Amino acid sequence: MSTWRRLFHLEDGKADLDAEIEAHLAMAAADRRERGSEPEQASAEARREFGNVALVKDVTRQAWGWVWLERLQQDLRYALRQMRRSPAFAASVIGTLALGIAATAAMFTVVDRVLLQPLPYAHAGQLVQINEGGIGAYAWYGSEYPDIAAWREQLHSFESIAFYGSGLNGRSFLQNNGSAVQVYFTRVSANLMPMLGVAPQLGSGLPKTPETFAKSNTGSDILLSDAAWRTLFNADPNILGKTVHMNDQPYTVVGVMPHGFFFPDRSDYPQVWAPIELGDKDRSRTDESPVYTAIARLRPGVSMARASAELNTVQPRIAPSYADPETRKRASQARIEPYSEQRVGRDLRRALLALTTASGVLWLIACVNATNLLLARASARQREIAMRGALGASRRRLMQQLIVEGLMLSGLATILGTAFAYAAVSLFHHTLQSALPFSIPDAPGLPVLAALAALTIVSAVVSSAWPAFLAARSPIEPALRQGGQQSGASRAQHRLRGGLVIAEIAMSLALLAACGLLLRTIYALRQVPLGFRTDHIIVANLDIPTYRYAKTNAATTLYQPLLERAQHLPGVDAAGLITEVPLGHTFMMQLESLKESKSPNQKDSLVTSTFKAVSPDLQRVFGFQMLKGRYFNSQDTASAEPVVVVNRAFARAFAPEEQDMGKIIGMQLFHMQKGGKQATIIGILDDFHQQGIAGPSFPEVEVSLPQLTPDSGYYTVLEGIAMDLAVRTRRKPSEVIPELRAALKQASPELAGSNFSTMDQIVEDSYGSQMLAAHLLEIFAGSALLLCVAGLYGLLAYVVSQRTREMGVRFALGAGRGDVVWLVMRQAGILVALGVAVGLALAFVSGKLVRSYLYGVSPHDGWTLAAVVIVLMLAGAVAAYLPALRAAEVDPVEALRAE
Repeated sequence: MSTWRRLFHLEDGKADLDAEIEAHLAMAAADRRERGSEPEQASAEARREFGNVALVKDVTRQAWGWVWLERLQQDLRYALRQMRRSPAFAASVIGTLALGIAATAAMFTVVDRVLLQPLPYAHAGQLVQINEGGIGAYAWYGSEYPDIAAWREQLHSFESIAFYGSGLNGRSFLQNNGSAVQVYFTRVSANLMPMLGVAPQLGSGLPKTPETFAKSNTGSDILLSDAAWRTLFNADPNILGKTVHMNDQPYTVVGVMPHGFFFPDRSDYPQVWAPIELGDKDRSRTDESPVYTAIARLRPGVSMARASAELNTVQPRIAPSYADPETRKRASQARIEPYSEQRVGRDLRRALLALTTASGVLWLIACVNATNLLLARASARQREIAMRGALGASRRRLMQQLIVEGLMLSGLATILGTAFAYAAVSLFHHTLQSALPFSIPDAPGLPVLAALAALTIVSAVVSSAWPAFLAARSPIEPALRQGGQQSGASRAQHRLRGGLVIAEIAMSLALLAACGLLLRTIYALRQVPLGFRTDHIIVANLDIPTYRYAKTNAATTLYQPLLERAQHLPGVDAAGLITEVPLGHTFMMQLESLKESKSPNQKDSLVTSTFKAVSPDLQRVFGFQMLKGRYFNSQDTASAEPVVVVNRAFARAFAPEEQDMGKIIGMQLFHMQKGGKQATIIGILDDFHQQGIAGPSFPEVEVSLPQLTPDSGYYTVLEGIAMDLAVRTRRKPSEVIPELRAALKQASPELAGSNFSTMDQIVEDSYGSQMLAAHLLEIFAGSALLLCVAGLYGLLAYVVSQRTREMGVRFALGAGRGDVVWLVMRQAGILVALGVAVGLALAFVSGKLVRSYLYGVSPHDGWTLAAVVIVLMLAGAVAAYLPALRAAEVDPVEALRAE
């Protein structure tokens, strides 16, 4: 028989074998009849000489080598019959496992996208990022070109050192066929792409010549991403050598990068790259020197520790080259970190790993519950299994049958769980997008599918292998006897199932405790006064097409007409512009102000503050409270005296020795224009939360938008990169946003694609990983509680069904129904109490894991733990009450007669 027929036509093979055996018997019987035997006697002698027909068939099929496939088909058919016979049981197991698999699959989808997906570079594990700074209040910072050049000469642990800097903060406009499309633009060093080990799919790429000093960065070669090539140029194969314009500057296309390549980060916009052209400001280490991000590749065999030690030896020799003492202090230390870790913050990484652990706990609870259900099922089928063993089935054969049933249930649970997982990802898509740096895919990739397949097999093995092993090893004789269900083996299984329920309760309590702590954190954060109004405010994030306003004043040609259009829309009470709204994450600039010491024994120091440009009407939009002085008004124009407004945190940091903070009003901070007058402080805002609700307010300096002109030193960075339009309206956002979008398009066509949100939503998004963790833990903890209740109910219902005779005897001896109810409730209480005791220890550990996300609540908060314990006890009481009532309704006569 051919292999194909054996695999897919087993019934035909069996029929052929039956026909062959019958033909052999017929020939043997015919031979005996010819020798004088009677027909019946000839047939009997032929069969007796042939031997056991069934055994011959089994041996022959085993010789074919595919008997295992036949048995697998039998087991699959039998498993389907069992599912049709007990649909409630099948639904319980499938639903239980689906919850656990859905949680794990959803989290793995997120983790795979953010943490596990490999970077599209050759040997990405050898790439590191080099940062300077990190002393005291200084954050880790980028590097000037002279430092990078010194590293290249003096450091031997690195195979290559490259650097990059994002032009216009990464946002630029690529012009094509009369329209402009926003792209993410990055200038890179000549050796960066070769160091990454990625070659273009078209063209030779950027020139490999070393960096040279040029007078300006006006036009050069450009490298397109695959997305930019396809979406902007329709995948034109003749794109190489063509001239395109970006920000009104000509560039020559020299290559197209492969599909899936990105640098430095994934972006929702098409990406383009151009070579860095060093200018005169790059020659020395001054405050005006551009800052770059350095990325290096370790030499083969060189460890991070060795490279870090060499860097710490070289850096102190570089720092004295800085003339400014504060900058020298910042540059005195440097560190290296894996480049892959720079793309995802430590807090987010820790949050995702903690949530993955929580989803794993829920999956474990689901497997424990499914194991409990299958143990109960195996106990109910003990007589059937014993009968199969008595008829010759081996323990291995019995285990295979039961494991195949579990695998089928787990496979169906995986299909359902996958649907649940992607429904959950879609449901929390906005929350995920606000907390994660990358977009989440709508369809599973190969890693996720592989993980689901592995999870299916593991779930089946964990939940069904143990019950199958116990069932196959059960003694046959007691199970075949009447009353065998009361055997010692059943009592051992009962204790085992009780232990599993205790484990479910303990793990559920740990998840509930972590969820409770995070919910209390969110509640505490919501009670924090923000210092500004958030109601009825619509915010548009504007990416300014700087190239259009390079030679004009954007305040008069763009911003003022835009504000007038917005303010005249129906239902709009006020409209204002700000470089970044409070709690936003679009653009931030810092200003360092010199604070002169009044004591001769103390040195002057710097006050670092957030620097923003605002329109005078912004106070009407947000309702900022003035502590001293006044806010900007329509008189603060370019022709008026330059003025600034600061907040209370700045006043405390700038003049802590002053009893009355109002005394800093009238002080002069900096020159708005070269050779012009210094800006004077005219008002102090009361503190409000700028970047995070949990953190304190920090110093802030605001300038009036109309006072910034192209000849101002701060014009380009404050007006020319990004701006937020905030509108207070009495109408619904869905009605106002289309009108606002039309007004933006009239002001500048590139602004029509601006992102809109509400201030309430921005506040919600500011909770970040805390809100993400709280929402997901709500699902995990709720599912765990549901599974816990189901497990306890299933155990007690099984116990009641097994102890029916005992209940009948108790009733016959005079026990009341209340006594029987108390018997079942007491048993449930013992299980819950033991589970709570173990769960409190686990909750202590889980509290430590979520400590960094808590605000206003202790990681071992007694009220939260008490509430969780009460919830579990009430849930346990509800789960136990129905089986207790069923036990109390047992008819003693019927119970004793059945036994």
